[in-house]
Amino acid sequence: MTTSMRALLGATAVCALASGAMAETTITVATVNNGDMVRMQGLMDDFNTKHPDIKVEWVTLEENVLRQNVTTDIATGGGQYDVITIGTYEVPIWGKQGWLASLNDLPAEYDADDLLPPIRAGLTVDGNLFASPFYGESSFVNYRKDLAAKAGVTIPDAPTWDDIKKAAAAMNDPDNGVYGICLRGKAGWGENMAFLTTMANSYGARWFDENWKPQFDSPEWKAVMTDYVELLTKYGPPGASGNGYNENLTLSLQGKCAMRMDATVSASALLDPAQSPVADQVGFALAPDAGKGKRANWLWAWALGIPSSSKNQEAAKTFIDWATNKDYLALVASKEGWAAVPPGTRTSLYANPEYAKLPFAKMTIDSINAADPTRPTVDPVPYTGVQFVAIPEFQGLGTSVGELFSAALAGQSTVDEALAAAQTLVTDEMTSAGYIK
Repeated sequence: MTTSMRALLGATAVCALASGAMAETTITVATVNNGDMVRMQGLMDDFNTKHPDIKVEWVTLEENVLRQNVTTDIATGGGQYDVITIGTYEVPIWGKQGWLASLNDLPAEYDADDLLPPIRAGLTVDGNLFASPFYGESSFVNYRKDLAAKAGVTIPDAPTWDDIKKAAAAMNDPDNGVYGICLRGKAGWGENMAFLTTMANSYGARWFDENWKPQFDSPEWKAVMTDYVELLTKYGPPGASGNGYNENLTLSLQGKCAMRMDATVSASALLDPAQSPVADQVGFALAPDAGKGKRANWLWAWALGIPSSSKNQEAAKTFIDWATNKDYLALVASKEGWAAVPPGTRTSLYANPEYAKLPFAKMTIDSINAADPTRPTVDPVPYTGVQFVAIPEFQGLGTSVGELFSAALAGQSTVDEALAAAQTLVTDEMTSAGYIK
């Protein structure tokens, strides 16, 4: 383990419990600049009317920057934020460290039993719910039906990677500003490595064998990276190594991605004619497989948690209850329709006939339920997690490997060089951390 990681994980959070939500209490909420979180900020009149004694200040950041800032603050007990947007990777680790406040005392109307079991399980440690899911997601393929028809290709509901490669080649039309496929290339453990780890799962690759030995020198990882780089260099948009979730979603909304694999949460934006001129041409398919029994679908929830260092915990809980309960879903639906509701968190949402009839609803819940964090790979592994490895070191390792792979995509190194460098880097770090004897 590196010195910086030891310092980060060894820090003790300062616990300062507030006595209650008092008049003119100000809380600071740190969140990611994804569409659903931006929409939430636009609905704050409802919260302000119900809770005039609580003022909310926002810190809205790009995903990689948010993770860095929030991790540093919570590990040092800085107390800069009262509510933080975190995910199913951080919550189990930080909950065990004592860095998060339990949310078990949210009001009965919050209805924790309504949370989808896979999502709730990922945010619970030793019986304590440490973060409330704002939205949950898996991954899927979205594509333009008109371009597929024009190219004479059919994208099955449950495609293989061969189907994806053939479709990307057939639909690629760069002369008219349309690219065969858009995939994450931006470096980051939650950016390109979220995609590549699930792609690896479906190819039969894995981060580590049962003895924690890194596996980047395996033929399976060679196949993953060869196909990934080939897909994006031949059929992807210019500058693919700098594109993450938001950049590729923007390209899809502009009609420039004939096909894209990414988060299911983006479905509502893709079908919104106010955001995209090709909204009526969008089709969906499951994340692809390679015939080995695993699809490239991940499991994630962006959730709201409270650092133990927050001095305004009661007010923070009031905000989290408002932002993640069933009334909030109904509020979004009343303003913007059921398609705009944050998905993937509550059983009742998928039992709602108005929501269930949406073209992406069943595929989303099926993908979430199919992802298995306890058995994410074809061959056995000593870790849990689908698009991440649930160990504290992964945040640093994933980002470092992501930089190597992004450089290979940009043509700054070969696939073989990137894989060899990843093997050496991860072996050194895991040996230093004591995983490899």
